[in-house]
Amino acid sequence: MDDNSSVTMSVEERDAFLGSGGTGVLSLSTDAGDAPHAIPVSYGYDATAETFYFRLAVGGDRSKGELGGRAATFVAYGQEGETADGDWQSVVASGTLIDVEREAVATESLAALDRVDIPLVDIFGAPTGDVSFQFLRLDPDELSAREESPTGV
Repeated sequence: MDDNSSVTMSVEERDAFLGSGGTGVLSLSTDAGDAPHAIPVSYGYDATAETFYFRLAVGGDRSKGELGGRAATFVAYGQEGETADGDWQSVVASGTLIDVEREAVATESLAALDRVDIPLVDIFGAPTGDVSFQFLRLDPDELSAREESPTGV
């Protein structure tokens, strides 16, 4: 049986894994006693600023509530390479979501949004032109990146 342990990825390995965008799971804080609100999302990643960007559907029957100012943890994970036997990698980022559309952060976010690629995953049951979105930024207070390291045992 293989005994695999995880090791920290270098900044270069982390940035290569994240690319300019992809998918992961965003967990949002809730009231005390309630479970976090966790949702699969697409993201954009700006390696220059080590910042994540999200385009989240809002309004209607969406149950996320107010998003700006919420504590959040984002996890991206996957296997290295194209084969199913590649080593597992993960990145965990925690911090507070910032509403990109607020005037105070809009200017600095515009340049970064040019450097990211947020995949548009159509899961809304309606044309995406009919869905309202909010752009948010996560400047992580904590950012960790780990990969599986086969020990050969």
